[in-house]
Amino acid sequence: MTALVDPALWQRHGRLWGHLVSDTSLEELHALARSAGIPDRGFDRDHYDVPAELHARLVELGAVPVTAHELVRRLRASGLRVTGRERRSDTETDNRADAARTDSCAVPPHLEESTEPSG
Repeated sequence: MTALVDPALWQRHGRLWGHLVSDTSLEELHALARSAGIPDRGFDRDHYDVPAELHARLVELGAVPVTAHELVRRLRASGLRVTGRERRSDTETDNRADAARTDSCAVPPHLEESTEPSG
């Protein structure tokens, strides 16, 4: 497996965040994330959101630092990339199921198609 980590460039919740992906296997990606102490809630269908302070630790554990562009290119080439369209479709399906269970109308969140990983 090659795990890839991009620079923490995205600000959210008062921190800078990057992304951790695998270009081979989600199972191995999950194992690396667990060994780095990344909680399961950090996983978003094809990547983990990782705070800047974990970047060096991930590299120590074997993740290869790459640019955001390279990370997306290699994730797409691996076949593991979840597209914006797939995310919207999954969200709409989840929301319909939630609405049916709660008998209320769920509004799907706004998800943009992007060339950068979400996070």
